[in-house]
Amino acid sequence: MNAAPAALAELAPATAQVAPAPVNVAARARAVGAEIAARHADAVDRDGRFPTEAFDALREQGLLGVMVPADLGGAAASLFDVAAACHALARGCAATGMIYAMHQIQVACLVNHGTNDWHRDLMARIAAEQLLLGSATTEKETGGDIRNSVCAVQAEGERFTLAKNASVISYGDQSDVILVTARRNPDAPSSDQALVVVTKDDYRLEKTSLWDAMGMRGTCSDGYRLEAAGVVDQILPLPYADLSAQTMLPVTHILWSSTWLGIAADAVSRARAFVRSEAKRKPGTTPASAVRLAEATAKLQQMKAVILAAIRQYEMACGSPEQLTSLSFATAMSTLKVTTSELVREVVEAAIRTCGLAGYRNDTPYSLGRHLRDAHSAALMIGNDRIMSHVATQLLVQRDGLGPFE
Repeated sequence: MNAAPAALAELAPATAQVAPAPVNVAARARAVGAEIAARHADAVDRDGRFPTEAFDALREQGLLGVMVPADLGGAAASLFDVAAACHALARGCAATGMIYAMHQIQVACLVNHGTNDWHRDLMARIAAEQLLLGSATTEKETGGDIRNSVCAVQAEGERFTLAKNASVISYGDQSDVILVTARRNPDAPSSDQALVVVTKDDYRLEKTSLWDAMGMRGTCSDGYRLEAAGVVDQILPLPYADLSAQTMLPVTHILWSSTWLGIAADAVSRARAFVRSEAKRKPGTTPASAVRLAEATAKLQQMKAVILAAIRQYEMACGSPEQLTSLSFATAMSTLKVTTSELVREVVEAAIRTCGLAGYRNDTPYSLGRHLRDAHSAALMIGNDRIMSHVATQLLVQRDGLGPFE
Protein backbone atom coordinates (compact mmCIF):
# COMPACT_ATOMS: atom_id res chain seq x y z
CA MET A 1 0.00 0.00 0.00
CA ASN A 2 1.17 3.50 -0.69
CA ALA A 3 2.35 5.57 2.24
CA ALA A 4 -0.58 7.38 3.84
CA PRO A 5 -0.76 10.63 5.81
CA ALA A 6 -0.11 10.40 9.53
CA ALA A 7 -3.69 10.14 10.75
CA LEU A 8 -4.40 7.37 8.23
CA ALA A 9 -1.06 5.63 8.60
CA GLU A 10 -2.52 2.50 10.20
CA LEU A 11 -5.09 1.97 7.49
CA ALA A 12 -4.36 -0.95 5.22
CA PRO A 13 -6.10 -2.38 2.14
CA ALA A 14 -9.32 -4.03 3.20
CA THR A 15 -9.03 -6.89 0.74
CA ALA A 16 -6.09 -8.60 -0.89
CA GLN A 17 -7.82 -8.30 -4.27
CA VAL A 18 -7.39 -4.50 -4.39
CA ALA A 19 -4.25 -3.78 -6.41
CA PRO A 20 -2.07 -0.85 -5.39
CA ALA A 21 -2.35 2.25 -7.52
CA PRO A 22 0.44 2.70 -10.08
CA VAL A 23 1.17 6.15 -8.61
CA ASN A 24 1.63 7.10 -4.99
CA VAL A 25 -1.61 9.03 -4.71
CA ALA A 26 -1.38 9.84 -0.99
CA ALA A 27 2.23 11.02 -1.14
CA ARG A 28 1.53 13.34 -4.07
CA ALA A 29 -1.58 14.73 -2.37
CA ARG A 30 0.33 15.18 0.87
CA ALA A 31 2.95 17.27 -0.92
CA VAL A 32 0.26 19.45 -2.54
CA GLY A 33 -1.60 19.79 0.76
CA ALA A 34 1.42 20.76 2.81
CA GLU A 35 3.29 22.90 0.30
CA ILE A 36 0.55 24.64 -1.67
CA ALA A 37 -2.94 24.20 -0.22
CA ALA A 38 -1.79 25.14 3.30
CA ARG A 39 0.07 28.19 2.02
CA HIS A 40 -3.06 29.63 0.43
CA ALA A 41 -5.69 28.30 2.87
CA ASP A 42 -6.14 31.53 4.80
CA ALA A 43 -6.54 33.57 1.60
CA VAL A 44 -9.01 31.03 0.15
CA ASP A 45 -11.04 31.27 3.37
CA ARG A 46 -10.80 35.03 3.75
CA ASP A 47 -11.71 35.82 0.15
CA GLY A 48 -14.15 32.93 -0.33
CA ARG A 49 -12.34 32.00 -3.53
CA PHE A 50 -11.63 28.76 -5.33
CA PRO A 51 -8.25 27.21 -4.34
CA THR A 52 -6.77 27.71 -7.80
CA GLU A 53 -3.15 27.15 -6.81
CA ALA A 54 -3.85 23.77 -5.20
CA PHE A 55 -5.89 22.51 -8.16
CA ASP A 56 -3.28 23.67 -10.64
CA ALA A 57 -0.82 21.53 -8.69
CA LEU A 58 -3.24 18.58 -8.53
CA ARG A 59 -3.59 18.71 -12.30
CA GLU A 60 0.18 18.83 -12.73
CA GLN A 61 0.45 15.73 -10.55
CA GLY A 62 -2.28 13.97 -12.54
CA LEU A 63 -4.38 13.49 -9.41
CA LEU A 64 -7.82 14.35 -10.83
CA GLY A 65 -8.00 11.18 -12.92
CA VAL A 66 -6.54 8.64 -10.51
CA MET A 67 -9.76 6.64 -10.15
CA VAL A 68 -10.15 6.19 -13.90
CA PRO A 69 -9.32 2.60 -15.03
CA ALA A 70 -5.78 2.01 -16.24
CA ASP A 71 -6.91 1.02 -19.75
CA LEU A 72 -8.43 4.50 -20.10
CA GLY A 73 -5.30 6.28 -18.93
CA GLY A 74 -6.02 6.54 -15.20
CA ALA A 75 -4.30 5.03 -12.18
CA ALA A 76 -7.13 2.70 -11.09
CA ALA A 77 -6.69 4.06 -7.57
CA SER A 78 -8.61 2.39 -4.77
CA LEU A 79 -11.08 4.16 -2.51
CA PHE A 80 -8.49 3.94 0.26
CA ASP A 81 -5.95 5.80 -1.88
CA VAL A 82 -8.45 8.57 -2.61
CA ALA A 83 -9.59 8.77 1.03
CA ALA A 84 -5.97 9.20 2.08
CA ALA A 85 -5.56 11.95 -0.53
CA CYS A 86 -8.67 13.80 0.71
CA HIS A 87 -7.30 13.60 4.24
CA ALA A 88 -3.87 14.90 3.18
CA LEU A 89 -5.31 17.85 1.25
CA ALA A 90 -7.74 18.80 4.04
CA ARG A 91 -4.88 18.98 6.54
CA GLY A 92 -3.60 21.91 4.49
CA CYS A 93 -6.92 23.41 3.35
CA ALA A 94 -10.33 21.98 4.16
CA ALA A 95 -11.97 23.51 1.08
CA THR A 96 -9.35 21.93 -1.18
CA GLY A 97 -9.90 18.53 0.44
CA MET A 98 -13.67 18.83 0.16
CA ILE A 99 -13.63 19.88 -3.49
CA TYR A 100 -11.29 17.00 -4.30
CA ALA A 101 -13.64 14.63 -2.45
CA MET A 102 -16.70 15.92 -4.31
CA HIS A 103 -14.88 15.58 -7.63
CA GLN A 104 -13.82 11.99 -6.93
CA ILE A 105 -17.36 11.04 -5.83
CA GLN A 106 -18.59 11.97 -9.32
CA VAL A 107 -15.69 10.13 -10.94
CA ALA A 108 -16.58 7.02 -8.92
CA CYS A 109 -20.18 7.17 -10.19
CA LEU A 110 -18.95 7.41 -13.75
CA VAL A 111 -16.37 4.63 -13.32
CA ASN A 112 -18.80 2.26 -11.61
CA HIS A 113 -21.85 2.93 -13.78
CA GLY A 114 -20.71 4.44 -17.08
CA THR A 115 -21.24 1.58 -19.51
CA ASN A 116 -21.17 2.94 -23.05
CA ASP A 117 -18.58 4.42 -25.39
CA TRP A 118 -19.59 8.01 -24.56
CA HIS A 119 -18.88 7.45 -20.87
CA ARG A 120 -15.61 5.64 -21.58
CA ASP A 121 -14.46 8.43 -23.87
CA LEU A 122 -15.21 10.96 -21.14
CA MET A 123 -13.27 8.93 -18.57
CA ALA A 124 -10.29 8.92 -20.92
CA ARG A 125 -10.62 12.70 -21.22
CA ILE A 126 -10.74 13.08 -17.43
CA ALA A 127 -7.42 11.26 -17.16
CA ALA A 128 -5.77 12.97 -20.13
CA GLU A 129 -7.09 16.50 -19.66
CA GLN A 130 -7.51 16.44 -15.85
CA LEU A 131 -11.13 17.60 -16.07
CA LEU A 132 -12.83 18.74 -12.86
CA LEU A 133 -16.25 17.18 -12.12
CA GLY A 134 -19.03 18.80 -10.11
CA SER A 135 -22.62 17.85 -9.28
CA ALA A 136 -26.10 19.33 -9.30
CA THR A 137 -28.24 17.17 -7.03
CA THR A 138 -30.30 19.73 -5.11
CA GLU A 139 -33.17 21.96 -6.22
CA LYS A 140 -34.71 24.97 -4.57
CA GLU A 141 -38.18 23.49 -5.05
CA THR A 142 -37.36 20.34 -3.03
CA GLY A 143 -35.64 22.06 -0.11
CA GLY A 144 -32.35 20.29 -0.73
CA ASP A 145 -33.78 16.77 -0.79
CA ILE A 146 -31.42 15.01 -3.20
CA ARG A 147 -33.69 11.98 -3.60
CA ASN A 148 -36.47 13.97 -5.28
CA SER A 149 -36.43 16.14 -8.40
CA VAL A 150 -38.80 18.60 -10.01
CA CYS A 151 -36.79 18.97 -13.22
CA ALA A 152 -37.08 16.20 -15.79
CA VAL A 153 -35.19 14.83 -18.77
CA GLN A 154 -36.99 15.79 -21.98
CA ALA A 155 -35.91 13.22 -24.58
CA GLU A 156 -36.73 13.42 -28.26
CA GLY A 157 -35.12 10.82 -30.47
CA GLU A 158 -31.42 10.57 -29.67
CA ARG A 159 -31.23 13.91 -27.86
CA PHE A 160 -32.41 15.36 -24.56
CA THR A 161 -32.79 18.70 -22.82
CA LEU A 162 -33.21 19.56 -19.13
CA ALA A 163 -33.43 22.66 -16.97
CA LYS A 164 -32.68 22.62 -13.23
CA ASN A 165 -33.01 25.33 -10.58
CA ALA A 166 -30.07 24.13 -8.50
CA SER A 167 -29.84 25.55 -4.99
CA VAL A 168 -26.14 24.63 -4.91
CA ILE A 169 -23.51 23.66 -7.45
CA SER A 170 -20.18 23.75 -5.66
CA TYR A 171 -17.34 25.25 -7.74
CA GLY A 172 -19.77 25.48 -10.65
CA ASP A 173 -17.74 28.18 -12.42
CA GLN A 174 -14.64 25.97 -12.37
CA SER A 175 -16.28 22.64 -13.30
CA ASP A 176 -15.62 21.04 -16.68
CA VAL A 177 -18.32 18.37 -16.24
CA ILE A 178 -21.45 18.30 -14.07
CA LEU A 179 -23.49 15.26 -13.06
CA VAL A 180 -27.14 16.30 -12.78
CA THR A 181 -30.08 14.52 -11.14
CA ALA A 182 -33.48 14.81 -12.83
CA ARG A 183 -36.71 12.86 -13.17
CA ARG A 184 -36.25 10.18 -15.79
CA ASN A 185 -39.02 11.72 -17.92
CA PRO A 186 -41.72 14.38 -17.46
CA ASP A 187 -44.29 11.76 -16.40
CA ALA A 188 -42.06 10.09 -13.80
CA PRO A 189 -42.63 10.60 -10.06
CA SER A 190 -40.19 12.89 -8.28
CA SER A 191 -38.26 9.93 -6.83
CA ASP A 192 -37.72 8.21 -10.21
CA GLN A 193 -34.47 9.95 -11.03
CA ALA A 194 -31.65 9.55 -13.52
CA LEU A 195 -28.09 10.89 -13.33
CA VAL A 196 -27.13 12.85 -16.44
CA VAL A 197 -23.53 13.66 -17.35
CA VAL A 198 -23.08 16.99 -19.12
CA THR A 199 -19.88 18.69 -20.24
CA LYS A 200 -19.15 22.39 -20.44
CA ASP A 201 -20.12 22.38 -24.11
CA ASP A 202 -23.54 20.94 -23.20
CA TYR A 203 -24.74 23.33 -20.51
CA ARG A 204 -25.26 26.96 -19.60
CA LEU A 205 -25.18 28.29 -16.03
CA GLU A 206 -26.95 31.37 -14.74
CA LYS A 207 -25.94 32.28 -11.19
CA THR A 208 -28.91 32.81 -8.85
CA SER A 209 -27.25 33.04 -5.40
CA LEU A 210 -23.82 33.57 -3.88
CA TRP A 211 -21.95 31.48 -1.31
CA ASP A 212 -21.05 33.69 1.65
CA ALA A 213 -20.84 31.15 4.46
CA MET A 214 -19.20 30.76 7.84
CA GLY A 215 -16.92 27.92 6.74
CA MET A 216 -15.87 25.90 3.68
CA ARG A 217 -15.84 29.22 1.90
CA GLY A 218 -13.50 28.08 -0.86
CA THR A 219 -15.98 25.52 -2.18
CA CYS A 220 -17.81 28.44 -3.86
CA SER A 221 -21.17 26.68 -3.48
CA ASP A 222 -23.27 29.18 -5.42
CA GLY A 223 -26.77 28.55 -6.71
CA TYR A 224 -27.45 28.32 -10.44
CA ARG A 225 -30.09 27.76 -13.05
CA LEU A 226 -28.67 25.05 -15.29
CA GLU A 227 -29.86 24.40 -18.83
CA ALA A 228 -28.36 21.47 -20.74
CA ALA A 229 -28.78 19.53 -23.94
CA GLY A 230 -27.03 16.44 -25.25
CA VAL A 231 -27.35 12.89 -26.53
CA VAL A 232 -29.21 10.26 -24.53
CA ASP A 233 -26.03 8.17 -24.21
CA GLN A 234 -24.90 10.73 -21.64
CA ILE A 235 -27.57 9.48 -19.20
CA LEU A 236 -26.28 6.79 -16.84
CA PRO A 237 -28.52 3.73 -17.33
CA LEU A 238 -28.91 2.64 -13.69
CA PRO A 239 -31.76 4.39 -11.83
CA TYR A 240 -30.35 7.02 -9.50
CA ALA A 241 -31.86 5.32 -6.44
CA ASP A 242 -29.76 2.21 -7.12
CA LEU A 243 -26.72 4.19 -8.21
CA SER A 244 -26.89 6.23 -5.02
CA ALA A 245 -27.15 3.16 -2.81
CA GLN A 246 -24.30 1.35 -4.56
CA THR A 247 -21.87 4.22 -5.08
CA MET A 248 -22.95 7.79 -4.44
CA LEU A 249 -23.97 7.44 -0.78
CA PRO A 250 -21.13 5.22 0.52
CA VAL A 251 -18.36 6.95 -1.45
CA THR A 252 -19.67 10.37 -0.44
CA HIS A 253 -19.75 9.57 3.24
CA ILE A 254 -16.35 7.87 3.21
CA LEU A 255 -14.61 10.69 1.34
CA TRP A 256 -16.35 13.46 3.26
CA SER A 257 -15.41 11.73 6.50
CA SER A 258 -11.79 11.44 5.35
CA THR A 259 -11.78 15.16 4.62
CA TRP A 260 -13.12 15.93 8.09
CA LEU A 261 -10.46 13.64 9.52
CA GLY A 262 -7.87 15.87 7.83
CA ILE A 263 -9.33 18.95 9.55
CA ALA A 264 -9.28 17.15 12.89
CA ALA A 265 -5.74 15.84 12.39
CA ASP A 266 -4.34 19.30 11.67
CA ALA A 267 -6.15 20.70 14.71
CA VAL A 268 -4.60 18.02 16.93
CA SER A 269 -1.19 18.67 15.35
CA ARG A 270 -1.43 22.34 16.27
CA ALA A 271 -2.59 21.49 19.78
CA ARG A 272 0.32 19.07 20.22
CA ALA A 273 2.78 21.73 19.08
CA PHE A 274 1.30 24.14 21.62
CA VAL A 275 1.61 21.65 24.50
CA ARG A 276 5.20 20.91 23.54
CA SER A 277 6.03 24.62 23.55
CA GLU A 278 4.49 24.92 27.00
CA ALA A 279 6.47 21.93 28.23
CA LYS A 280 9.71 23.51 27.00
CA ARG A 281 8.93 26.66 28.97
CA LYS A 282 8.55 24.64 32.19
CA PRO A 283 10.90 21.65 31.99
CA GLY A 284 10.03 18.70 34.20
CA THR A 285 6.29 19.47 34.31
CA THR A 286 3.33 18.25 32.30
CA PRO A 287 1.21 21.20 31.12
CA ALA A 288 -2.39 21.08 32.36
CA SER A 289 -3.52 21.42 28.73
CA ALA A 290 -2.06 17.97 27.99
CA VAL A 291 -5.26 16.41 29.33
CA ARG A 292 -7.30 18.19 26.66
CA LEU A 293 -4.77 17.08 24.05
CA ALA A 294 -5.25 13.47 25.14
CA GLU A 295 -9.03 13.91 24.80
CA ALA A 296 -8.68 15.34 21.29
CA THR A 297 -6.30 12.54 20.28
CA ALA A 298 -8.68 9.86 21.54
CA LYS A 299 -11.54 11.30 19.47
CA LEU A 300 -9.24 11.53 16.45
CA GLN A 301 -8.43 7.83 16.82
CA GLN A 302 -12.15 7.07 17.02
CA MET A 303 -12.74 8.92 13.75
CA LYS A 304 -9.94 7.02 12.07
CA ALA A 305 -11.28 3.67 13.26
CA VAL A 306 -14.81 4.18 11.98
CA ILE A 307 -13.56 5.39 8.58
CA LEU A 308 -11.29 2.36 8.26
CA ALA A 309 -14.20 0.07 9.12
CA ALA A 310 -16.40 1.76 6.51
CA ILE A 311 -13.78 1.43 3.76
CA ARG A 312 -13.38 -2.26 4.56
CA GLN A 313 -17.13 -2.79 4.59
CA TYR A 314 -17.52 -1.02 1.24
CA GLU A 315 -14.69 -2.92 -0.43
CA MET A 316 -16.04 -6.25 0.80
CA ALA A 317 -19.49 -5.37 -0.57
CA CYS A 318 -18.21 -4.17 -3.96
CA GLY A 319 -19.39 -6.37 -6.78
CA SER A 320 -22.50 -7.42 -4.88
CA PRO A 321 -25.48 -5.14 -5.60
CA GLU A 322 -27.46 -7.13 -3.03
CA GLN A 323 -25.04 -6.20 -0.25
CA LEU A 324 -24.61 -2.61 -1.43
CA THR A 325 -28.37 -2.03 -1.40
CA SER A 326 -29.02 -3.84 1.88
CA LEU A 327 -30.58 -2.01 4.79
CA SER A 328 -27.69 -2.80 7.12
CA PHE A 329 -25.13 -1.41 4.65
CA ALA A 330 -27.11 1.78 4.08
CA THR A 331 -27.48 2.28 7.82
CA ALA A 332 -23.75 1.79 8.38
CA MET A 333 -22.82 4.34 5.71
CA SER A 334 -25.38 6.87 6.94
CA THR A 335 -24.31 6.60 10.57
CA LEU A 336 -20.66 6.90 9.48
CA LYS A 337 -21.42 10.39 8.20
CA VAL A 338 -23.29 11.39 11.34
CA THR A 339 -20.59 10.04 13.65
CA THR A 340 -17.61 11.66 11.93
CA SER A 341 -19.39 14.97 11.35
CA GLU A 342 -20.00 15.26 15.09
CA LEU A 343 -16.55 14.03 16.06
CA VAL A 344 -14.69 16.53 13.88
CA ARG A 345 -16.30 19.40 15.76
CA GLU A 346 -15.56 17.77 19.11
CA VAL A 347 -11.91 17.22 18.18
CA VAL A 348 -11.43 20.82 17.06
CA GLU A 349 -13.15 22.17 20.17
CA ALA A 350 -10.90 20.02 22.38
CA ALA A 351 -7.87 21.31 20.45
CA ILE A 352 -8.99 24.91 21.01
CA ARG A 353 -9.31 24.27 24.73
CA THR A 354 -5.83 22.76 24.64
CA CYS A 355 -4.35 25.88 23.09
CA GLY A 356 -6.51 28.37 24.97
CA LEU A 357 -6.29 31.93 23.67
CA ALA A 358 -3.48 30.93 21.32
CA GLY A 359 -5.97 28.72 19.48
CA TYR A 360 -8.80 31.23 19.73
CA ARG A 361 -6.81 34.08 18.21
CA ASN A 362 -6.31 34.42 14.46
CA ASP A 363 -2.70 35.64 14.61
CA THR A 364 -0.82 32.72 16.17
CA PRO A 365 0.71 29.51 14.76
CA TYR A 366 -1.90 27.60 16.79
CA SER A 367 -4.96 29.42 15.45
CA LEU A 368 -7.97 27.12 15.03
CA GLY A 369 -10.78 29.49 14.06
CA ARG A 370 -10.84 28.36 10.42
CA HIS A 371 -10.82 24.72 11.47
CA LEU A 372 -13.79 25.25 13.78
CA ARG A 373 -15.83 27.09 11.16
CA ASP A 374 -15.09 24.44 8.55
CA ALA A 375 -15.91 21.65 11.02
CA HIS A 376 -19.38 23.08 11.68
CA SER A 377 -20.27 22.55 8.01
CA ALA A 378 -20.00 18.78 8.45
CA ALA A 379 -23.28 18.24 10.28
CA LEU A 380 -25.09 20.44 7.75
CA MET A 381 -23.96 18.79 4.51
CA ILE A 382 -27.05 16.63 4.08
CA GLY A 383 -28.31 17.49 7.57
CA ASN A 384 -27.72 14.93 10.30
CA ASP A 385 -31.33 15.24 11.47
CA ARG A 386 -32.57 14.36 7.98
CA ILE A 387 -30.23 11.36 7.81
CA MET A 388 -31.17 10.04 11.23
CA SER A 389 -34.87 10.50 10.51
CA HIS A 390 -34.44 8.36 7.39
CA VAL A 391 -32.45 5.76 9.35
CA ALA A 392 -35.16 5.65 12.02
CA THR A 393 -37.80 5.00 9.36
CA GLN A 394 -35.71 2.18 7.93
CA LEU A 395 -35.19 0.61 11.33
CA LEU A 396 -38.94 0.41 11.88
CA VAL A 397 -39.24 -2.00 8.95
CA GLN A 398 -36.05 -3.94 9.65
CA ARG A 399 -36.69 -7.49 10.78
CA ASP A 400 -35.60 -8.56 14.26
CA GLY A 401 -32.95 -11.13 14.99
CA LEU A 402 -30.10 -9.80 12.86
CA GLY A 403 -26.72 -11.10 13.86
CA PRO A 404 -23.83 -8.75 14.75
CA PHE A 405 -22.28 -9.04 11.27
CA GLU A 406 -25.45 -8.66 9.18
